[in-house]
Amino acid sequence: MNKIKIWIEAARLRTLPVSIAGVIAAIGVAKWEHRFSLLPALICLVFAVLAQVTSNFANEYYDFKRGADKKGRVGPRRGVTEGDINPETLKRATFGTLALACAVGCCLIPFGGWWLVPVGIAIAVFALAYSAGPFPLSYNGLGDVAVLVFFGLVPVNFTYYVQAGGWSPFAMLVSVAIGLMGVNVLLVNNYRDMDDDKEVKKRTTVVIFGRKIAGTFYLISGYFAAFFLSPIWFLLPGWTVVIPLLYLVMHTATWHKLIHREGSALNPLLGATGRNMLIFAVLLAVAMIMNPR
Repeated sequence: MNKIKIWIEAARLRTLPVSIAGVIAAIGVAKWEHRFSLLPALICLVFAVLAQVTSNFANEYYDFKRGADKKGRVGPRRGVTEGDINPETLKRATFGTLALACAVGCCLIPFGGWWLVPVGIAIAVFALAYSAGPFPLSYNGLGDVAVLVFFGLVPVNFTYYVQAGGWSPFAMLVSVAIGLMGVNVLLVNNYRDMDDDKEVKKRTTVVIFGRKIAGTFYLISGYFAAFFLSPIWFLLPGWTVVIPLLYLVMHTATWHKLIHREGSALNPLLGATGRNMLIFAVLLAVAMIMNPR
């Protein structure tokens, strides 16, 4: 297999909308409130992508070390498990990408102050602790909470903060909505892998509650995310109501496929859920940019 393709799969590019969406949504809120600043926003975007790639690399490496992945799995091919990537090479790539993310994150200190350092450390720890350490979050039913916080609350609110120098209640609303959409991406992954996760005692929320409840939560989570932003929709022109409606149509269609598919047929829904999330964030940001308060 082509080496570039192997590393692209390890980086899990189809999941990157989860990190990109939060930054884009925060840019929209900042622009809406006349507090947009290009340079820190771009730095946040690069940092968010690098942090997620770090987490994806770490997830593959530490799942391999724990024996959680096996050859011929129903999910996307894992290079280190299939022998395409040397484990030590992947480990070095993980920490190298983490170091690069930290270096980029330090560039935000002039915009937000030194107190951002502990925030960056927390993000770095999460990137590894999701799959590594004595209490890996993804193995103990806390992966969903971690995604809500580190792919919703943190990127949206802090991307806004380094632009505006302060906080916004609207950014907080958006951060919860984006976080819930990010959780849905994880849910698809864990929904597909439930049987394999049971075998290795990986207690995801899907393993704990079962696929039926997980599917219901997936549907409700998307609807709650869209309606949670009602205070914003009321402040935007009436035509913008098409944004949550479009998202909900796509979301419902993806959910319908989720509960009627099995095994590898679920793989495309991971990208579809991320796509829905990114489209929503982009359209929300465009609506805010076009109609500043």
